[in-house]
Amino acid sequence: MQKPSSRLALVAAGVTVVLWASAFVSIRSAGAAYSPGALALGRLLSGVLVLGAVLLVRREGLPPRAAWPGIAVSGLLWFGVYMVVLNWGEQEVDAGTAAMVVNVGPILIALLGARFLGESLPPRLLAGMAVSFAGAVTVGLSMSRDSAGGHASVLGVALCLLAAVAYAGGVVAQKPALAHGSALQVTTFGCLVGAVACLPFAGQLAGEVGRAPLSATLNMVYLGVFPTALAFTTWAYALARTTAGRMGATTYAVPALVVLLAWAFLGELPGPLTLAGGALCLAGVAVSRSRPRSRSSAAGAAESA
Repeated sequence: MQKPSSRLALVAAGVTVVLWASAFVSIRSAGAAYSPGALALGRLLSGVLVLGAVLLVRREGLPPRAAWPGIAVSGLLWFGVYMVVLNWGEQEVDAGTAAMVVNVGPILIALLGARFLGESLPPRLLAGMAVSFAGAVTVGLSMSRDSAGGHASVLGVALCLLAAVAYAGGVVAQKPALAHGSALQVTTFGCLVGAVACLPFAGQLAGEVGRAPLSATLNMVYLGVFPTALAFTTWAYALARTTAGRMGATTYAVPALVVLLAWAFLGELPGPLTLAGGALCLAGVAVSRSRPRSRSSAAGAAESA
C-alpha cells in the first residue's frame, strides 16, 4: 500500500506531465509571433511574478546556502538554456524530429543520476524507458511523415540535442538542492536565474510585444503561469520524493498526452501509427514506475490462495 506522501508525489508528477504536454499546444501560437529568446524571457518573467507572489504569501524566504549551487546550475541549464534552445530548435526542424531528439533527455537523466547521484538503474526502469523511447520515436516518425512542411536541418537536430542535455543536467543538479530547500524555493529562484540569463533578449521581447496578436501574448503568459510556475513546482515536489531516473521516465507520458490534446483542441486526428506510439509511451511509463512485489507480499498472496 502506498504512503500518502507517495500518492501525493504521484499526483504532483501527473499534474506536471499534463501541463507540460499542454505547453506544446500553446507554444505553437506564441512561437509564431515571438522569437525563441523573447518567448523564453516572457515565459520566465510571468513565472517569476507568480512564484514570487506565492513565496511572499507563504513567507518561505531565501533558500539555505547549501541549496544555491543546485539552484544556480539548474536555473541556468533548465530554465535558461533549455527553453531558448528548444524554442530555436523547433523552428529549424519539424515537431516530430524535435520530439524524438529531445526524448533522449530522460535516458541521460537516468545515466547522469547513476553517475553523480548514486541512483540505481533497476531493470524495470531500463525496460520501461526502452519501451517509452520506442513509443516516442514512433510518435515522432508519424508526426514527421504527416507534416506537410516537415524538415530536419543539422542545426535543428544539434539544438534539440543540446536542449536534451541541458534538461538532463538541470534535473540532476536540482535534485541535491531539494534536500536543503523547499520545492517552491528551488523552483522560484531557479526560474529567476533563468530569467536573468535571458535578459539579453529583453529588447526583442519589448519590440515583439507591441506587434504580437493578443492570443500569442496570452499563450506566452499561460506558459509562464501553468507549465512553468505550477508544473515546475509540482515537479520539484515529486522529484524530492523519488529518484531523478524515475521522474525522467515519467515524462515519456508527455508525447502521448500531446497527441490527445492536439486531437481535442486543434482537431488534429492522430493516425494509427501515432496512437500506437502514444500507447507504447504510456505502457513504458507504467513499467518504469512499477515496483517488484516484495517477498512478504508474494508469500501472503500464496497463503490466501
